[in-house]
Amino acid sequence: MAKNLIIVESPAKSKTIQKFLGKNYEVVASNGHVRDMPKSQMGIDFDHDFEPKYITIRGKGELLAKLRKEVKKADKIFLATDPDREGEAISWHLCHALKLDPKKTSRITFNEITKNAVKQSIKQSRDIDMDLVDAQQARRVLDRMVGYSISPLLWEKVKRGLSAGRVQSVALRIIADREKEIDEFIPKEYWTLEARFEVEGIKKPLIAKYYGNPNKCEITSQDEVERILSELQGAKYEICDRKHGERTKKPPLPFTTSTLQQEGAKQLNFATRKTMQVAQQLYEGVQVKGHGTIGLITYLRTDSTRISEEADAACKTYIAETYGEENVIEKVGKTKSKKKIQDAHEAIRPTYVELTPAQVKESLSRDQFRLYQLIWKRFVASRMHSAKYETLSVKIEGNGHRFTSAGSKLVFPGFLSVYQSDEDKEEANVVLAKLKEDSKIVLDELTKEQHFTQPPAHFTEASLVKTLEELGIGRPSTYAPTISTLISRRYVAKEQKNLYLSELGDIVNTIMVSAFPSIVDVNFTATMEALLDSIAEGNVEWKTVIRNFYPDLENSVDQAEKALEKIEIEDEVTDVECELCGRNMVIKYGPHGKFLACPGFPDCRNTKPYYEKTGVKCPKCGGEIVVKKTQKGRRYYGCENNPECDVMTWQKPSAKKCPKCGSMLLEKGSKLVCADNTCGYLEEKPKS
Repeated sequence: MAKNLIIVESPAKSKTIQKFLGKNYEVVASNGHVRDMPKSQMGIDFDHDFEPKYITIRGKGELLAKLRKEVKKADKIFLATDPDREGEAISWHLCHALKLDPKKTSRITFNEITKNAVKQSIKQSRDIDMDLVDAQQARRVLDRMVGYSISPLLWEKVKRGLSAGRVQSVALRIIADREKEIDEFIPKEYWTLEARFEVEGIKKPLIAKYYGNPNKCEITSQDEVERILSELQGAKYEICDRKHGERTKKPPLPFTTSTLQQEGAKQLNFATRKTMQVAQQLYEGVQVKGHGTIGLITYLRTDSTRISEEADAACKTYIAETYGEENVIEKVGKTKSKKKIQDAHEAIRPTYVELTPAQVKESLSRDQFRLYQLIWKRFVASRMHSAKYETLSVKIEGNGHRFTSAGSKLVFPGFLSVYQSDEDKEEANVVLAKLKEDSKIVLDELTKEQHFTQPPAHFTEASLVKTLEELGIGRPSTYAPTISTLISRRYVAKEQKNLYLSELGDIVNTIMVSAFPSIVDVNFTATMEALLDSIAEGNVEWKTVIRNFYPDLENSVDQAEKALEKIEIEDEVTDVECELCGRNMVIKYGPHGKFLACPGFPDCRNTKPYYEKTGVKCPKCGGEIVVKKTQKGRRYYGCENNPECDVMTWQKPSAKKCPKCGSMLLEKGSKLVCADNTCGYLEEKPKS
């Protein structure tokens, strides 16, 4: 019998697919890319119309030799790399690296790793789509031109190890602009006035907020609030308006890459990179008890919310059987389609809706389970009816001034019975429900409070991904690596969930904005993404884009070389003395992060580990509690005098001591808990 060879990207995927096919098929993995442009040079032949130079990636020689042996045995080869531009390019590179015969080589793609999907893809095999390959080549060449032209300039003018990137530098500018907006923000004063009424026949008080006199107005000063209070003295209050209404809350659409990363950050506290890593595991296949190795979700890089007819029907059947026919929605809402190649894919959904999170929990790691549960619930919720609320609102008048109170009551949960976020959890206003137009109300208390408007929030990974998507910058596969690069280059510091611009990031952004304004221009970058989409659709020749782009870049680099002055970044001096020469040591950066070094180098070569201080004293020896890391990189808190002092904890210590036993208090969620388990003391953590 003829032997068929299927080449996929990852070993995990090859194991999953192998079990779907008979002995007549052999499934092997390329372990990602096999060819790329050389790291040591630009890798673009400018004399021959910007032709990229490709070489075998170091370390892939032995793997390619094994693949060639498998190719020789096969009568038919199927290239089954990922169903996106990058996957198409990998298949094209495999053709060249393995010198595959076009007559016996075909390209297959599938959005989910299931038996039906894989077998159907083999029946629908095709040639490699060179439009998709060229779109990916254009992206790589553009990124290489920007990175390899501007980065050496940053090394020369600032310091070695810095980098610029076509998408990375725009993302940095977006963060820097937000930082500037926060720094320049001038808060405005405003006041709120809250009334507490006693209602005849109802035990609970009615709380209402000041509305206006009688039209809506804001209270902007203490003088205004005092004037209103004086006008309300001795006022009699009555209900002047009471309205019933209804409102609906639509179910969410299934996940795209962007929305998955955002919800992963909000609900699971996952970094974007972690969300993608765990999703990749679920897509490629995991060992599930009673099912063997199966892919649990569909392809994870997509900006489409479309769902196949089969999956839609299966989900609606499941909802009808589990939650009742009345919960099944007939027509699902849609977003405005953006013309991108990923729209050929489905949204991210479970491959088998009947495999509930509870059924697979034992077979998954904690992170895999939590992410699968999020994807499963979101998909099922997207096929359910809207939630329905009864709304109630009243207006209360006294001496011409009005107060309002509003509330809602959930009357039909719909999708909320499956998928609920914090903002969906609303409490019904019981007092309003019992209130009548002729109810007698008496003022109990008026409370005034001063406020100030707040600056825009710092970006989190989730909000940055959302902004990049809205502006049309980058694509689903680029969000996570872009953010990771900004953090690893120390242009941006991540504290708690917020992203903060570092001094280094500020310097690099200032250079980029002054010397390369078009590269960091949001509209220019979005337009470039649209051009890459046009290449993928076969409407634009890829080298035309490169030919138009490079002369301006070359001119900008030449001008920046002459105009920019060298910038010195001083090392941060610490209060730690070098025990060899007495100088104050400075903070340096190495491959594994910060370390302390003597500024007297090369005369004095003393170095030592750098530990971030917590401001908490060790309860045992009085030393400083510092942040440390295990060999695997896990963060913990320990005494600086280790190993002489063995105090350590996984939770962050508080400067406050336990009032009951005097031990350290540890931060656990919203609580401060005594480090001594036998004590049992806990209290609310002060709000920062």
